[in-house]
Amino acid sequence: MAGQLLKVSSFATAVFASSGFYLYNKRVDPNDISLIRFGRAAATTAVISYDYMTSLRNVEHGTAEYWALKSKVHRRSAERLRDLCCANRGTFIKVGQHLGALDYLLPEEYTSTLKVLHSQAPQSTMDEIRQVIRDDLGKEIGQLFASFEKTPQGAASLAQVHRAVLKDGRTVAVKVQHPKVQAQSSKDILLMEFLLQAVHWLFPDFGFMWLVEEAKRNMPLELDFLNEGRNAEKVAEMLKHFEFLKVPKIHWDLSTKRILTMEFAEGGQVNDREYMKKHAIDVNEVSRNLGKMYSEMIFLNGFVHCDPHPGNVLVKKCPKSNKSQIVLLDHGLYQVLNQDFRLDYCRLWQALMKADMKGIERYSRRLGRGPVPPLRLRAHRPLLELGHRRHQPKARYKLRGREDPGERRPLST
Repeated sequence: MAGQLLKVSSFATAVFASSGFYLYNKRVDPNDISLIRFGRAAATTAVISYDYMTSLRNVEHGTAEYWALKSKVHRRSAERLRDLCCANRGTFIKVGQHLGALDYLLPEEYTSTLKVLHSQAPQSTMDEIRQVIRDDLGKEIGQLFASFEKTPQGAASLAQVHRAVLKDGRTVAVKVQHPKVQAQSSKDILLMEFLLQAVHWLFPDFGFMWLVEEAKRNMPLELDFLNEGRNAEKVAEMLKHFEFLKVPKIHWDLSTKRILTMEFAEGGQVNDREYMKKHAIDVNEVSRNLGKMYSEMIFLNGFVHCDPHPGNVLVKKCPKSNKSQIVLLDHGLYQVLNQDFRLDYCRLWQALMKADMKGIERYSRRLGRGPVPPLRLRAHRPLLELGHRRHQPKARYKLRGREDPGERRPLST
């Protein structure tokens, strides 16, 4: 099987090299050619699979040598995957960023290596930005804005944001989609599905096919900036009673499926403690407010912002009240939680705080977790009991009615 993988890798590399030579002579961007993107991805997948199959073959499983060697294979593979994401860009970077956030699921070698993709997203040229605005809004930048900064405030996998000033003097952020992402995304998802199925065939225990299903479901939503604008307005209305929360207002007359113009908001990233210290922002207050905000999203409203990485959650001092303020950005992807899920999830947390082992087991099963190993429950019991003693008097969210899992009653505060 390793020999077959080597042949596949060699073939993919040959296709990539010969196609690259041809395209260089024709002055065509290789990233626009599906064959190049496929060859690059197939070669990387084959090399990573071959590395795992051969590097650990002659080492006894479970020994110190085995784990040290496996860590090195993880690191090499993560670096190859990172390089592939940077080369193919677009959807690949988006999926790579998602993998980098799975600290609870993936080895540290993968998450630490892929986390850099949040700061290595490609930038579109100013000519490309002008073309998207011209195509979607029907006018030149100079006709729409008093000024428009050429250097983006930030670039992500699907879009980049420019600071601009409207004709009436208001400062706005203009989010412009990378021009080629829309056309490439569906092909990239099919490519990923094919390659992941191949890996699953080689390694039956490989359990990441759900990544493809998530990408199929979520990518069309994230590529529709009008959907993002509607989500922003919905969550702003939903949480309007929180004075500490700021959701930038949308300028609908300057927004399309590929362009989102919104109120410009400044601040430091939520994990930037130096910024908070410099601006006298209380870290504990920010933490409490984030907890309140997400508790309401999860337990009360069932409408949850799904991309709260530090670049999307800013903090600042409100100039009027002089209190800390949270700015929530990037509303492209939300998860809707039905009432059954919210109630079971709430009861799971109540069981955790009460160190109720039977409750933990019951609601874990109801949420699809499956049986919790008894040894793991016993190992965590001292920790759960400590949490129960600390947090029971401060419980904020309560359920009305009996603790009968079959009973459905609304949450109240």
